[in-house]
Amino acid sequence: MNICLIPARSGSKRIKNKNIINFFGLPLIAYSIKNALKSNLFDEIIVSTDSKKIAKIANKYGALTPFIRPKKYSTDKVIDKDVIKHFLKIYKKKIDFLCYLYPATPLLKTETLKNS
Repeated sequence: MNICLIPARSGSKRIKNKNIINFFGLPLIAYSIKNALKSNLFDEIIVSTDSKKIAKIANKYGALTPFIRPKKYSTDKVIDKDVIKHFLKIYKKKIDFLCYLYPATPLLKTETLKNS
C-alpha cells in the first residue's frame, strides 16, 4: 500500500487557519491533495489533523481522514517524526511506501512529486 500522509494542524500562529485559507479560489490544503491524486502514486491520501473543519475540507477534495489527531500531537512543539509515529500506531494496513507531503505547497508540480 502506497500512502500519502498530509499533516494539517489547526493552530498556525502566524497565519490563522493557514491550511484552509482561500488561495486563488481553493483552500490551501486542496492543492496538496489534488497533486497527490493527480500523481496516481498513492493508494490512499490521508490527512492527519486535529480539526473536524480541516477533515471535512480534506474529504471534500478526495483525502481520507480516518481519525482526528490528539492535541498532544498537534502543538507547534511536535516534530514531524512524532506525527508519523502516531499515524503508524493507528494505521493497521501494510505500508510499502509513505510520502509525507506538507499541506501548504500550492506551487508543487505533480511532475516534481512523481520524480521525487
